[in-house]
Amino acid sequence: MSLTGFTAPWWFLLLIAVAGVVVAYVLVQRSRRRRVLRFANLELLDRVAPRAQGWIRHVPAVLLVLSMLVLTVALAGPTAQQRVPRNRATVMLVIDVSLSMKATDVAPSRLKAAQDAAKQFAQNMTPGINLGLISFAGTATVLVNPTTDRAGVSTAIDNLKLSESTATGEGIYAAIQSIQNFSAVVGGAEGPPPARIVLMSDGKQTVPQDLSAPRGAYTAAQSAKQSKMPISSISFGTEEGSVDIEGKREPVKVDDASLREIAHLSGGEFYKAASADQLKRVYADLGEQIGYETKDADASKPWLVAGTLILMIGAGTALLFGQRLP
Repeated sequence: MSLTGFTAPWWFLLLIAVAGVVVAYVLVQRSRRRRVLRFANLELLDRVAPRAQGWIRHVPAVLLVLSMLVLTVALAGPTAQQRVPRNRATVMLVIDVSLSMKATDVAPSRLKAAQDAAKQFAQNMTPGINLGLISFAGTATVLVNPTTDRAGVSTAIDNLKLSESTATGEGIYAAIQSIQNFSAVVGGAEGPPPARIVLMSDGKQTVPQDLSAPRGAYTAAQSAKQSKMPISSISFGTEEGSVDIEGKREPVKVDDASLREIAHLSGGEFYKAASADQLKRVYADLGEQIGYETKDADASKPWLVAGTLILMIGAGTALLFGQRLP
């Protein structure tokens, strides 16, 4: 059992009493032996005294002391790191719906695979997380404000529609604004809940062309960092992607570099997914990271149970071997 500390370590002072019990037991055993030898010679003692049980007669006492040690640890309030569901956090899922998402390099298409993975992500998110949804192409649209209603998010994902252009910065800014509005309502005395932006895109920003422009993706990522909203960016697709635009076949390669930089500038993480299965695994990893946190939780119950069982076994062996409690 891995322990991280104790909430009431002063209970370990009881170990002094445990040590006293051990010393007293040893002294009593020596005193008893001296009294027996004082009033009976060895030959007579062998004839009238029952056969000695040897070391086994000490088992009940050893179990009693061991139970006292284990129960003392339980009283000291041991703690251990445990994964527990978050009870307050805000996540905005930002999905690219530009025309490049029609590409079929990921079967059946980038958009359909993205919808399936995003729905799974939403449905598996822990209940305490408020999840919102934004789609972006030439502009950004808040489809669902942060909520614990997963059905509404799933329905909105199913209804995603493709459009022209890619304004990644607008999608990030819309997520920041939506989180800030929600936090202003639910903040309370504890302050706003922690927030995360999950950005899934397959291509480079086209509106504006300069990613460092005032409404560009890099500028938006820096704003997200200032607002303490790290971006987990997901680059989805392959180098072989292409789509028909006005009768002309156009390549739509994924842009890993810009999405990696967006994550870096915001203080978040970058993920690469070149298939539907990889995208689902990315979303599953994000769900674990976002939905759970590691805390020092109470770990005294196993010690309490173990101490009680050892005490009961000690009492049973005392009655079995000596017809009395130790």
